[in-house]
Amino acid sequence: MERIERFVRTWIASGREEEVRETVATISAGDATLLDVVKALGDYLTAEEDNLRTKGNATRTYLNLSWYPLIAKGVEFLSLLIEKCPPEKITRSAVRVLTTFMCSKLEDTETIIPALSGIKSLTAQSGFTSGDTLEVVKAIFAHVRMRVLVQTQRFVVFTIIDTLMAQHRQALKSMGEEFLTGYINLAEGEKDPRNLLLAFAIARVILIEFDISHHVEELFNITFCYFPITFRPPPDDPYGITTDDLKRTLRGCLDATPLFGTLAIPLFVEKLTAGSPRDTLQTLDVCLPVYGSLVVRENAKKLWNTLKLEIFQPTDIETETMALKTVQILVQTIYAAYDDAAPSDLEMEGLAKDVCDECVRILKEPEKSQAKPAMRVLCAFMSTTASVAQFTLAQALPYLVKLFRNPDEIQNRGAVLQLLTDLIKAARDATTTETASESDADKIPLTPYKDEVLAVLTVGLQIPSGCRAALEGLLAMVNTPKLLTDEELGFIVHKVNEILTGGDVEDEDVSDAILELLTGISSISPRHVSQTTLPLLFTSLPDNAPARDAESDRVKYWRTLSFLKRLCIQSDLFETLVVRLSTKIELLCIPPIEASAGEYDVEPTSAYAHSILRTLADALAKKESLAHTDLVKYLDRLVPRLFNLHIHAALTTDADSLIGSHPRLVAVSAEILTVVMQTAPAQKQEAFLSGIFPLFFDGKLEKGTDGHWKIPQDAKFYPFGGDAPSSQKNLVPLFGAAIIALHKEVPLPVGNESEFLNKLVRWCLLDAENPVQFEAVLHAAASLLNKGAEAYQEFLAQSVDELWNTFLTASSASPDVRKRMVTVWTWITKALLTRGHPLAQSFTDRLFTLFGDHIVSWDAARAIGQIVCQDKILTKKHHAVIKFLFAQKFANTMLPRLIDGAQSPADPSLQNAYLVALASLIKSIPKTVYAHQMSSLMPLLLRGLDLPDHEIRVNVIQTLLAVAEGPSPESAFIAEHASSLVSTMLRNCMVKEMPSARVRIAALQYLATLPRLVRYDVLHPQKAVVLRELAKALDDPKKAVRREAVEARTNWYKFTG
Repeated sequence: MERIERFVRTWIASGREEEVRETVATISAGDATLLDVVKALGDYLTAEEDNLRTKGNATRTYLNLSWYPLIAKGVEFLSLLIEKCPPEKITRSAVRVLTTFMCSKLEDTETIIPALSGIKSLTAQSGFTSGDTLEVVKAIFAHVRMRVLVQTQRFVVFTIIDTLMAQHRQALKSMGEEFLTGYINLAEGEKDPRNLLLAFAIARVILIEFDISHHVEELFNITFCYFPITFRPPPDDPYGITTDDLKRTLRGCLDATPLFGTLAIPLFVEKLTAGSPRDTLQTLDVCLPVYGSLVVRENAKKLWNTLKLEIFQPTDIETETMALKTVQILVQTIYAAYDDAAPSDLEMEGLAKDVCDECVRILKEPEKSQAKPAMRVLCAFMSTTASVAQFTLAQALPYLVKLFRNPDEIQNRGAVLQLLTDLIKAARDATTTETASESDADKIPLTPYKDEVLAVLTVGLQIPSGCRAALEGLLAMVNTPKLLTDEELGFIVHKVNEILTGGDVEDEDVSDAILELLTGISSISPRHVSQTTLPLLFTSLPDNAPARDAESDRVKYWRTLSFLKRLCIQSDLFETLVVRLSTKIELLCIPPIEASAGEYDVEPTSAYAHSILRTLADALAKKESLAHTDLVKYLDRLVPRLFNLHIHAALTTDADSLIGSHPRLVAVSAEILTVVMQTAPAQKQEAFLSGIFPLFFDGKLEKGTDGHWKIPQDAKFYPFGGDAPSSQKNLVPLFGAAIIALHKEVPLPVGNESEFLNKLVRWCLLDAENPVQFEAVLHAAASLLNKGAEAYQEFLAQSVDELWNTFLTASSASPDVRKRMVTVWTWITKALLTRGHPLAQSFTDRLFTLFGDHIVSWDAARAIGQIVCQDKILTKKHHAVIKFLFAQKFANTMLPRLIDGAQSPADPSLQNAYLVALASLIKSIPKTVYAHQMSSLMPLLLRGLDLPDHEIRVNVIQTLLAVAEGPSPESAFIAEHASSLVSTMLRNCMVKEMPSARVRIAALQYLATLPRLVRYDVLHPQKAVVLRELAKALDDPKKAVRREAVEARTNWYKFTG
């Protein structure tokens, strides 16, 4: 007991938290009880006020305390103990006694604050009963005056009521009007957003669960007075209360009871016209269904007259869209009960009929601007109720059909078709899958009108101004489930074919609409497209390539191939595409008679064949992105024919006259092979490898004989031979394309895999004749190493050192071979790093040893970034082994090293190499990895902009642009270097000083962003110079540069303080 008394006296004197903790610990240990604390507090809780004030003044003088009545200190200490004491130590009898005591202290203005805190803690106790609830609430209503309390104290009061509402709601309900009157007085006039969140939550419960019939207006007044919410949170608000939080909770009150309807709707109408439409529209959306059809119907006309102003005279698109949604909800609320009775069109009365009549009258002038919003209203009606939708269609659709057929409205047919299409789309969207089931087919809204609508739309296909709208309308009908029969789909295809055969479809929008329509039909019934449309398209492709100067003919076949590429994605159609186009290519490869006379121009034919192959590749890529499962079969049906085509051309004596040996065609065929291979299972891939390895390394031509061309078996095919002709070496991309898409478990049909990998690498270094050959085989080697590093231990332990010493550090190696070896080393390191191999770091370290070599210094520096940059080879799609966050870990290791090297006062050439490496690395990694080091990087990046290499400058500027993007760009360090950035970018955007258009464009883009990143007072001294210099960039010979110059100059011109 003495210990408790000491804690009490010490706390009264000092107010330290330590005494509260010690007291709670003593009670928790069972060495004391709350009763002991009450006894120890003694006079601090029970003495008369006057005595306490006298005693308090003496004590305060002695202890030098600020003025605070000691009885309040006693109540506060007790409140703190209740808050922190374990619940099991506070018995039911203690709760009852303490509740009564704390309620009595609400009468005194000196003790009301700690008493409220104590009551707040007591209401959360398990021993707090309904009787205690009544006592607390009555005491609060009797003695608490909210207007004299500060925000934190009012928050405690609301918290108490909220807790009681959650745990003792029935007790509060039993108080009846006494509670409602008391709470209304308590909550009235509250303004703080923290308290309002609680007040709105309490009010919602009251409105929903209490009998408020005698207090509707009072409760409405204390809630609606806050509408609309205009609160804007201060910067760095520690409470995190947003405007949306308050709006959401307030709406929860306004839509809590239908009794608010008659009071709220007239005020909502006022708010709509008073300049706060969006918040009001959103609130109406949730309130109207609650207020009920009777109240809403009484105010429907007023609401419509106000809402239509936001639709027919919109201030912005978003508000117009919200107003249309509110109109939908308004109609749904009024007519929801009508669907059960299924009224006929003639029985529709009220708002729906009036609005439909009004909008149809506006449609009499379809070319006027008001026709579109009128149609949007009618379209909104289609998504309300079934009865309203049927009535709307019955009023608007026949009228539009009649208007289209009216000879006096011929000049407006395009506008009528667009309006009709919008209505059809709305009807389609209103048709659910359930509605369109076989048993309910008659319930589809468009069914009664489909014949006349179909007739109008097919006629509209012949009208230039309405063709696109007609196509979109037909597509909407096609996409309406169960609306059209198979014969009607065939009729639509026939009409579209007439457009295709009637002349050139030069309008891209019309072309896209035709493709979307045919694609939609092919997904339902591909037979019509494959039997009628595809033959027309294939027939329009010329048998021979147009001459060089036949530009229009070339555009025609480009357009046809574009149609085929997008149309033939469905499995059956794609199979037809493969057969027809592969046959077309084989025929194009037959050299004409002029070739023997030396008069044959192979380039147009090569371009035509390239376009055909490109069509197949793009269609395959699209199918792969859609996860189609029919791609694997083309490893047997398409790939052998391509091999046959290219191998035959490569083995021909005069290969230059055959387009099959052209590297561009081989590259596209390689893409096709990769896409098909990556979708094949491992067993299929293994079987394919067993055929191409003997073909490419042993010259066994059985794999290349399946196709149109007959290949003599005695011909020599050895593309990996050192003395192989260029036409054969050009085919190695086909081999590489097959390798990069292998599953990692597929074994190679070779004896020693390390020896084979070494052979590929050496071929790249010594025998590759052009970058295409070099990269194809190098990528294949990197893919093999990434997927099976365990099988290449010998290569990693011995061969790489031999390669390094022979082709990089040896004095006999030529500069070209040394540069190639740096690229080879980069890809070997990349393959290991991507899979998280421990040798990747040591391989990277070797590149740093080359920074002092004046021949390969910058190549080695660029390799640091190329090791981690994204590529199209080592990807999940190609079954590569990729370790999580490998690039981030690599960058975190390299960045400090590169920064130190670039800042080192050593050899300037070494500094430049580190700068090149730094620029290459940060271009290849995510912004989040280096953003925290931008203060150190910025001076180095500015130095990088003075290096002579254009690619490095582009990398640096793009890095700066990446940093500038996003909601919170790092602007502090940008402002610090603003002057240098402006002058450097101006130098890099002038054609006289910078010949590279890419650098000029990037510099102008960064100049355009600076006004957004840096304060006006910082950039103001530069403004005149920037505007003067950018005026010169407006005369740049490149259009893309001029466009960026206009954007940058506009931003600076508008930049004001």
